[in-house]
Amino acid sequence: MSTRTRILEVAADLLAKSPNGDISTRAVCDAAQVGAPVLYRQFGDKEGLLSAVVDHGFDAYLATKQTHEPGADPIEDLREGWDSHVEFALKNPNLYRLMNSPSMRKPPASALESHRILRRDLERAAAQGKLRISPEVAAQMVMSANVGVALMLVSRPATFTDPDLSRRVRDSVHAAVFTPEAMYGGTDGGVEASALSTGPGAGTPVAAARLGALLRRSLPPGLSTAEAALMTEWLERVSDGPRDAGPP
Repeated sequence: MSTRTRILEVAADLLAKSPNGDISTRAVCDAAQVGAPVLYRQFGDKEGLLSAVVDHGFDAYLATKQTHEPGADPIEDLREGWDSHVEFALKNPNLYRLMNSPSMRKPPASALESHRILRRDLERAAAQGKLRISPEVAAQMVMSANVGVALMLVSRPATFTDPDLSRRVRDSVHAAVFTPEAMYGGTDGGVEASALSTGPGAGTPVAAARLGALLRRSLPPGLSTAEAALMTEWLERVSDGPRDAGPP
């Protein structure tokens, strides 16, 4: 085991056992049996060490997602992804709070990778005509809600005691980004059915989100890269624009 790995594992263990979610570099050095200059040479400063600890711990969690083969239904994959995210937070409360701390100078690489995986599954949903808005906006909505619920559960367990809270929020957010047919079933789960069930013009954003996802998959013949980028921008405006609620 390298010196860097030994320091990371010791720091992760001390963090998990810490009653207040904090560790000192001196304690890490003592437990890892290294001098302070060695630690600072490896990580720069305490924040660098903590960032590395977050990445080290969350990499193990992400490895399970990266090796998981996507299923036929991206929505089911997204439900499972939400639930595994909350489960990880509950099992690693100090690490999770640290990962989402505003004191961190930049987002951990693991957080960016988690967002990429979420975006990938939402792109799949859009390509199947199941998304009501663009994948990027949907990813921001889902991730912010998922992180918010997880943080409340690990930070204020005495207040947030409803065992079904995570599922309730998950289903509410998913209902806002997916078509009703994709969430609850319908005649064919497609754009036409969505338009019938959600009011005049509601199928247009769904169709725009779907076409945008297909366009990002491959460049259609006859379109230059610049033209495809412009069309993608237009489609995102349509999919994320205000909805016409129709006549009362």
